[in-house]
Amino acid sequence: MAPSGGALLIQTPVQLYRYLLRCCRQLPTTVMQEHYKHAVRQGYKSHSDEDDPERIQMIIQRAVADAQWILDKYTKKK
Repeated sequence: MAPSGGALLIQTPVQLYRYLLRCCRQLPTTVMQEHYKHAVRQGYKSHSDEDDPERIQMIIQRAVADAQWILDKYTKKK
């Protein structure tokens, strides 16, 4: 599945952070939401000193793909 429309507009780490937190709201349980919010915050903090634009774009692309995979995994279960 392709990323949602908002994912295509992500250019900065702050935009990525906000997008990932919004994705967390789509998860089915509060426990999952809190777990992934914590993971997003930790990832943001661990990469906050990154200054290479190419590396930042790689991180953004990977994070969007991972978020889409997680959403697909938990929202398509029946």
